[in-house]
Amino acid sequence: MVSTVKSRVLQIDSQEKWNLITSKPMYQDSPIIVNFTATWCKPATAMEPLFEEQALKHKEAIFLSVDVDEVKGLMEKMKIKAMPTFIMMTPNKNQEREVMDKVVGANPNEIKKTIATFINLARI
Repeated sequence: MVSTVKSRVLQIDSQEKWNLITSKPMYQDSPIIVNFTATWCKPATAMEPLFEEQALKHKEAIFLSVDVDEVKGLMEKMKIKAMPTFIMMTPNKNQEREVMDKVVGANPNEIKKTIATFINLARI
């Protein structure tokens, strides 16, 4: 029997959903980590299990996945130039969320290290 674990990574498939999640009051104290990906990009799809694993490990953060082909305007707005790109955004305690860190490329060790460092800083 195979047990299925519900994903902690929220799929963002529209600008409206992005706006809703990133501004939702219940998430305002949570840091957000976003994986910008594309189905046609092999390195990006190869990082999805790692991103899922990080979401399960760091339950205090909100993990989002954005397919750049589904939400085209967001790619430009967030200045994403390559896939995969992982961005870390601050909690929005009475101000606009800011991008605090970014990892471009399929580098598992760098992704894990950057997420862990960001989560620790976000707790302060």
